[in-house]
Amino acid sequence: MKKIIPLFFPLFISISLFSQNKLAYRLYDIKGKKVSYKALKKQVLKADIILFGEFHDNPISHWLELEIIKDLNKSENLIIGAEMFESDNQQLINDYLSGALNFNTLDSMGRLWSNYKTDYSPIVEYAKKNNLPVVATNIPRKYASKVFKNGGFQALDNLSDFEKKFIAPLPIDFDIELSQYKNMLDMMGDHASPDIVKAQAVKDATMAHFILQNYSEGDKFLHINGSYHSDFRQGILWYLMNANSTLKYMTISTVYQENVQKLSKENMKRANFIICVDSDITRTF
Repeated sequence: MKKIIPLFFPLFISISLFSQNKLAYRLYDIKGKKVSYKALKKQVLKADIILFGEFHDNPISHWLELEIIKDLNKSENLIIGAEMFESDNQQLINDYLSGALNFNTLDSMGRLWSNYKTDYSPIVEYAKKNNLPVVATNIPRKYASKVFKNGGFQALDNLSDFEKKFIAPLPIDFDIELSQYKNMLDMMGDHASPDIVKAQAVKDATMAHFILQNYSEGDKFLHINGSYHSDFRQGILWYLMNANSTLKYMTISTVYQENVQKLSKENMKRANFIICVDSDITRTF
């Protein structure tokens, strides 16, 4: 007897095969809806300042950062900013980008992160090749350490006028009720200290300060930072909004999930766009 194959059988096979595909990541909007890179790019082009929240050891984050930079550079007056560079090293970075300084000197003097060569060098080299500015936005770590170890923001009052050029203007606004700061205290448990949250806040404030200091109307500023610094429109963005609420800000966040096919409830609303990465992805360090 001739077998009759139902018309829906090929469709069933296609769905089954698709469900077995292993995806390294998926993109979602703020409401948890799956979106394409094209949709992300469209919104990036509309923003004045984009905060790209990454995991520092995540290769998907670093790859997408570079792809967005390449797309923006096709038509925009692009500026790149980065948490990974401390503000007192701006001249070193400028000299390296101009060719006045070689990499060995930058490496020995610039306090580069241990994963610089794998994760951030491709972006800096692209900027160098295409004459794009790179802004060192982060507070020098020795000053953030003072806030944590020596009594909070008051530890900055004794800095010289020259040293104060490398941090956000004093006094530093601070809201301990922001959920991200409260979560930091909760995660630390018995070891919690308001001063460590203030050290985080002075980083956020300083990054916001140097973003706005280097932004001009008509620019496109892409800032790379750890996700925690901009998740839930807090951290850096809180300081940006307090200083200038008229600009168009956009945030991107990175999260890990075992299943990337549906964004978990806890990861919704973290940012305008969320990069959901398979938790088994290889880390860069």
